[in-house]
Amino acid sequence: MDIFSANLRFACATRRSISQICREIGINRQQFNRYIAGEAKPSPHNVARIARFFGLAAEDFVLPAKQFEARMTRPDRDRSDAGLLLEGFPGDIAALRRHIGYYQTYHVSLSWPGLVVCSAARIYEEAGSFRVKSIERIRDPANEIQQFSKYVGLVTFWRNRIFITERSIGREPMLAQTILLPFEMHQRVYLRGTTMGVSWRKENLPYASRMIWRSLGGQPDLRQMLSRCGVLTFGSRQMPQTVRNFLETPDAEPLTIPNEY
Repeated sequence: MDIFSANLRFACATRRSISQICREIGINRQQFNRYIAGEAKPSPHNVARIARFFGLAAEDFVLPAKQFEARMTRPDRDRSDAGLLLEGFPGDIAALRRHIGYYQTYHVSLSWPGLVVCSAARIYEEAGSFRVKSIERIRDPANEIQQFSKYVGLVTFWRNRIFITERSIGREPMLAQTILLPFEMHQRVYLRGTTMGVSWRKENLPYASRMIWRSLGGQPDLRQMLSRCGVLTFGSRQMPQTVRNFLETPDAEPLTIPNEY
């Protein structure tokens, strides 16, 4: 048995079962068994995914056995609650792969009362994790406002729900969280859910509101996708009827807490 297989076997012994490991990484159980037995070597991509699952670097798996065991059990490894949180990503990989692609997103923002913010987003897989990039581009000539914001984040899938955690890129970053319901069997265009963040135009007040993502597939017209970004009225021709129906209800009004509380 080569050093990689021996180290992988040791690492697997720290978890409940091989089946759980394969399920959470998203690797075929039969193929994974061949890695453990030394009958096959994983690709660099799969090595990175396996290493990330165990909270290690890919090169750790070629360390001598004693060093590897020390690396797996060293006192300074992150066994805190924060470490357990990171282990929650990416969750059900097979389920997430069905949602890789580009999206037009819509939500009612506290910063733009009575309007809908349309943005662009992409979910993609990289180095064993699922990531999201979002762009928000708003032009408001009446108030002489031009806003261009970028967000990066991680995506995970648990119990038939998609969880997205993002942070803005800039000098004063903010965090946002979104929970989406996956496609229904006969409806594969829209993801409906809720987003939570802060309003930069309302003294950074926290708020929550409905959000809906419209799938554009894997190869959309990117220029057209970005051109749709901005603030829309509910009567805009650029707003799909399904989006309007989901957001134009009293229940969709943003929820917040005034500063006086």
